[in-house]
Amino acid sequence: MRLGLFGGSFDPVHYGHLILAEQCREQCQLDEVWFVPARQPPHKFGLGLSSAADRMKMLQLATFDNPVFQVSDIELRRDGLSYTVETLQQVHEQWPDRELFFLLGADSLLDFPNWREPERIVQLAKLVAVNRGGTEIPDKEQLVVQLGRFIFDRVVWVEMPEIKISATDIRQRVRAGRSIRYLVPPAVEQYIKTHALYTEKTSSNPDRSNSVG
Repeated sequence: MRLGLFGGSFDPVHYGHLILAEQCREQCQLDEVWFVPARQPPHKFGLGLSSAADRMKMLQLATFDNPVFQVSDIELRRDGLSYTVETLQQVHEQWPDRELFFLLGADSLLDFPNWREPERIVQLAKLVAVNRGGTEIPDKEQLVVQLGRFIFDRVVWVEMPEIKISATDIRQRVRAGRSIRYLVPPAVEQYIKTHALYTEKTSSNPDRSNSVG
C-alpha cells in the first residue's frame, strides 16, 4: 500500500489542491491520498482559520466522488500545533505496512531544514515535491547543499499543470462579492455561500475564524 499524505489548512480546498493530489497519485502510483487538514499550522500560528468542521466538510464535499481520496482528521484530534513529523509517526505506528509519501510544493523544500526533525520525516516518508503554479522550482544543486544528500535523495519530483489558484485569493473574492465558480468544486462553492464563509461578518467573528477544532 503506497499512501500519500497531503497536509495544509485547506481554507478552502480548491481545484489546485485536487489537481496536485491527482498528479501525485498518478505519477507516484499511490493507492490512496489522504487530505490532512491542520489544526493549527506552525507557519500560520496566530492567524484565524475557518473552523475544523467547516474545513473538513468542504474537503469531504470536494473528494466524495474519488474513492482514492480520503479525508483524515488525525491532526484535528491532536492538541497544539500540527507538526508533520508527529503525523507521520502516528500513521506509521498505526499502519506500519504502508509506504508513506508526503506531498508538498517544491518551493517549500528550501525551508524544509527548518521544519521539526526533518531527517526523521524523510526516514518515515518520501518527499513528493510538486511544481505548484506560480512558484519557482529550486535549483537542485542548491537543494543538495541546503538539504544535505540524505534528505535530497528522499525527494520524488512530480510535474503538474500550472494552476494559479490560491485559497487567499478565493477568500478575498468572496469578501468582495466576486465569483469563485470554476476555482472550487460546485459543492464547495455552495457550502461557502450557505454558511457565509469568508464574508466580513464571519471573518470578524472569533468563534468562526479562530475555531480550529
